[in-house]
Amino acid sequence: MSSYPATAPTPPGLAFVAQILVDVGSPIDFGQTSEGHRRVVPIIGGTVSGPRLQGTVLPMGADFQLLRSTETTELDARYGLELDDGSLIYVHNLALRYGLAADIAKLNKGEPVDPSLIYFRCMPRLMTSASKWEWMNHTLFAGTGERLPSQVRINIFKVE
Repeated sequence: MSSYPATAPTPPGLAFVAQILVDVGSPIDFGQTSEGHRRVVPIIGGTVSGPRLQGTVLPMGADFQLLRSTETTELDARYGLELDDGSLIYVHNLALRYGLAADIAKLNKGEPVDPSLIYFRCMPRLMTSASKWEWMNHTLFAGTGERLPSQVRINIFKVE
């Protein structure tokens, strides 16, 4: 006897919230550590635009990277947004980036790579004390990413 439903469950929907263009500085390479190859990429600014959010990326924070292999990178970015109404949003974005070793090496050097060749998915958490945006504190988000030479483009979707 099977315990799963006779019909496939309906997956949750996704609603586009915003695109974040994160301006990044030069990576700081810590080299091979006991956990793997570590890099830290400073976050120096950027913009937020979309149907739900408009604002800027504050020049603070960083993307703490763990290069698991020549093909796989774990990303842990922490930074802040200031929305057009002055509200502050704390972002903690966990991501996975995967591609052929040659393409990942180009990305790590700041060279352009066709985004269709790279699997880049993320799970951003948005947190705030602003009552207008309090819904973010109890909402799950998913996203896609694209590494550009001096920016990272993140498309954020609300999981419905």
